[in-house]
Amino acid sequence: MSTLRAFTMPKWGIEMTEGTLAEWNIREGERVTRGQVIAQIETDKIVNEVQAESDVTFLRLLATPGEVYPVGALLAVTANEAAPKAAIDEFVLTFRGPDGQPVEDKAAAANAAAPAAATATSPATATSPSTVTAPTTVTARDSGGGAAATRTAPPPVPGVAISAGAHQLAQRLHLDVARITGTGRRGRVTYQDVEQASKPARKVGGGAAVSIAVQSAALDAHYASPLAKRLSVEHGVDLSTLRGTGPRGRISRADVAAAAGIGADLRPAAGAFEVVRMSATRRSIARQLTLSKSTIPHFYLRTQVNLDALLGLRADKKRSAGSGPSVNDYFIRATALALMQVPDINVQVHGDEIHRFRNADISVAVAADKGLITPVIRAAQTKSVQAISEELREVIGRARAGKLRTGEIEGGSFTVSNLGMFGIDQFDAIINSPQGAILAIGAASPRPIERGGGLSIATTAQVSLSCDHRAIDGAVGARFLAALRDLIEAPQGL
Repeated sequence: MSTLRAFTMPKWGIEMTEGTLAEWNIREGERVTRGQVIAQIETDKIVNEVQAESDVTFLRLLATPGEVYPVGALLAVTANEAAPKAAIDEFVLTFRGPDGQPVEDKAAAANAAAPAAATATSPATATSPSTVTAPTTVTARDSGGGAAATRTAPPPVPGVAISAGAHQLAQRLHLDVARITGTGRRGRVTYQDVEQASKPARKVGGGAAVSIAVQSAALDAHYASPLAKRLSVEHGVDLSTLRGTGPRGRISRADVAAAAGIGADLRPAAGAFEVVRMSATRRSIARQLTLSKSTIPHFYLRTQVNLDALLGLRADKKRSAGSGPSVNDYFIRATALALMQVPDINVQVHGDEIHRFRNADISVAVAADKGLITPVIRAAQTKSVQAISEELREVIGRARAGKLRTGEIEGGSFTVSNLGMFGIDQFDAIINSPQGAILAIGAASPRPIERGGGLSIATTAQVSLSCDHRAIDGAVGARFLAALRDLIEAPQGL
């Protein structure tokens, strides 16, 4: 008689509660050998190949590829040899899942009335033991390949959902499982719960008790307005020394203000401010940035770049031609080339989709009278620094004159924002949704750096990359900044 076993959804890591069966690598009824890949299981972060732990036959595949199953759910039935269909049906019907409930199987239910040809044993797996519902016979083979050993699992505890491994540990430690609070699915007692219950209680804190009473509770004894109480706390005024001038002797804010030596009228004086209505552009910017900051999980990467070589190259260009591109123009060119090296940064995020762009369509943040404008330099990786400089100078002029067309400010894949010309050393920018990242460039300033084992002074700039963590990971952002730094510090490649 063959011993039936369960192949269940494994648990990889404490936080894993479910997994997706991506695909089966075997067929139902197939005999597999130890180490053979039998399935692909996908979690939130990885897709793992599951290998057979021993030579075994997969008598029935219950899980459907593409479906999500909780940890411990029955995925397949295995055995060392063939088994009658009725025995497999009974095994499936009596198997208890991670929630303590029997697994539903239509094929088995249709044949449940048929007499079982063999008595199936309950499964026991190392990765996700099933809930104990009846005395269970477990057949295991030692690592040395010896004969199979049979042991009997402990009897169930009425009303307690507990895994077999946890139950056995509790019996060895002489713990009452009914007194253990389960942290598993639907209150199920896990192996970790039993381990924790076996440890002595840990003392927390020490010393005299700390009062958490509200310090202003004494104010309730005084007949005063809420604002008067708040002002008394802010300005250290003892309400017991005041005589209220309000209705029925109530202490007013004017009484407290007089005692504190401040003006009784706490509102701003007339004419202290003017009301400026937002323009349509400013309202649009406000909506866009509010949406971006509240819905995009920003994270920031920062580094320092040495500008000495770039400034030397720019000075040579200016001497030979009489004028030359700005440092910002070089940064745009370097950014475009870095995006080609690390294309996973050159993206937009649209719901569950990531749009990866083939060209570096760089939006450049420009301060205009009506607010921030971001004209786009299309396919910047195909243009020289001089061409970028001329195009940007022309488009900035039209942006500040309010003559840009909609197509010239939409569709960018990445944004560059430079506040260095305003003397800002460093800042973090808000992502221009739906783009996946934005580069913030600070001022060029002399700073000490390590060079050749000693300190020297170099002109450097601080740059910060804001990334959308839904689409971009830290390592990808770090590679982009490294590529950008290499291009800026070796500007001949520009």
